[in-house]
Amino acid sequence: MATSNLTSPAARTRQVINLPIDDGLTCLRGLSPQRLRFELEYALERGSTANSFLFDAGVDDAGKQQSALLVHPPGKAYDEAFIPALAALLPDQTRALRVVVGHVNPNRVALLRELASLYSDLELIASNPGARLLGELWSQRKPTAAGQENEQPPIPDLPPIQVMRHGQTLPLSHGHQLQLVPAPTPRWPGGLVAFEETLGILMSGKLFSAHICTHDWAEAGRSATEEERRHFYDCLMAPMASQVDSLVERLEELDISTVAPGHGPAIDTSWRSLFNDYRRWGESQQQASLSVALLFASAYGNTAAIADALAQGVGRTGVRITSLNCEFTPPEELINTIKTADGILIGSPTLGGHAPTPIVSALGTLLAEGDRGKPVGVFGSFGWSGEAIDLLENKLRDGGFRFAFEPIRIKFSPDASMIRTLEETGTRFGRQLRKDQQKQQRRSGGGLSESRSDPAVLALGRVVGSLCVLTARKGDLSGAMIASWVTQASFTPPGFTVAVAKDRAVEALMHIGDRFALNVLAEGQTSGPMKQFLQPFEPGADRFAGLELNASPSEQPLLPDALAWMEATVKQRMECGDHWLIYAEAAYGGVLDSDGNTAVHQRRSGASY
Repeated sequence: MATSNLTSPAARTRQVINLPIDDGLTCLRGLSPQRLRFELEYALERGSTANSFLFDAGVDDAGKQQSALLVHPPGKAYDEAFIPALAALLPDQTRALRVVVGHVNPNRVALLRELASLYSDLELIASNPGARLLGELWSQRKPTAAGQENEQPPIPDLPPIQVMRHGQTLPLSHGHQLQLVPAPTPRWPGGLVAFEETLGILMSGKLFSAHICTHDWAEAGRSATEEERRHFYDCLMAPMASQVDSLVERLEELDISTVAPGHGPAIDTSWRSLFNDYRRWGESQQQASLSVALLFASAYGNTAAIADALAQGVGRTGVRITSLNCEFTPPEELINTIKTADGILIGSPTLGGHAPTPIVSALGTLLAEGDRGKPVGVFGSFGWSGEAIDLLENKLRDGGFRFAFEPIRIKFSPDASMIRTLEETGTRFGRQLRKDQQKQQRRSGGGLSESRSDPAVLALGRVVGSLCVLTARKGDLSGAMIASWVTQASFTPPGFTVAVAKDRAVEALMHIGDRFALNVLAEGQTSGPMKQFLQPFEPGADRFAGLELNASPSEQPLLPDALAWMEATVKQRMECGDHWLIYAEAAYGGVLDSDGNTAVHQRRSGASY
């Protein structure tokens, strides 16, 4: 197993290892033990990997010489480690190299430009939308400070691009046969997956990925990476669940033995289980009674990152997200989505002081076809100005649309705290849609819903729990909530469970390995905490503002007036309808008032808290 040398300080924590798969086929895995970016999908902070696959040059079964072929190159973040590692696997003086570009974004284009300067006979292989994106992004640079434009190296000419249609197969050396399958989605319209037919290896790119840093070629079992794969799905796949489900159905027709995604370990013995998980995870999206249309375009990925965070927040409320990339959406689909949605979110970058043409067209469609009674939200990123966001806001306000929140303007890309604020903004948007729906149902139904009068639901309300305040801190992020669905779950080790609603902001800080504190409230002393933590908070607001707090050994917030406290670590999570059931092991704790009694939450119905 070979490892490349690293040089720059930015890359010292990254390396590239070689994982031999078969004669003439090697996986080059980039390893990043630290969080690469602030994008939502990296929030578990378990590092990441970038998997590329190199087929050696040689003679195919027909006796024809084939040049080396690279599948799914990484982004520029890995360039200082990846380029030497790739060169070490190629014969000296190699000039010809073919590259399958299954995912097109500015970071990958930046690395492809470096490859083009090193391999004079470079050829790119892409889907039709991917080829279009390559052409658009090849000569683009990210905005730089004034006076630094001439400090950047010249951009090489765009290499020739071979456009692949569905089902085309490339003959390679050592008897390998590579079938390329276009896999477009709104988030990745240039998606292209590669299937090696003789070994049954599906190189799936973004599909089935997980951000986790590991040297192991394959996962030990489905449970080993389930949380990471579910998190990746919720962040990026859920807003386009219908398109993803269609892709899964198509890919299942292949004679697969192993799935090798672009990020994370491969899946061999349990890939069918993962396909089923993808379907199951998308079911709630498909069955939701409310929907939000998410319309966007993204030049450098920053606006898409904003869209991802808003979608994550909306999705937590059980509202379906329909994500549309306006650059690749047919007019009929755009019109139908706008007409059937219960709310609209539209976002745009600002390029050269303007909104991209597809966004301007989508805005015109929204103005012509949209229902003014449905809420809208506007967002976008910019470098030096934000004219596109102003355009969206002004046209929609002048058109009589009702804004659910003030337009979101973010310079370049959102940081971790802004990602959190965006999630909470999306959650508030989804909650308001549900409240409006419930009001309408009460008006049309003439009273309480049937579930509230169900004898079983009334009986469920007689199950009591202790009143607690759950607090959590992770880096610069913190959160809190009133918790009453709490119970001891084990003696050895000492553990308990707590149910956390999916739409609670603190849920994002309650993944396996995260630490939090449980503050048990005393009978007769609940008014202060209840007033503090039941009030509505603005997105991104500090839940602990104005409070004097103590700290647990790992700096988790403690309420000095609590009856008792425990610091615990999340060990397991189980999805239970609209809640996550968290099992945690208590490591530290204390009783602050030995004479006090635990406050108990009495309910009359199991239909609400």
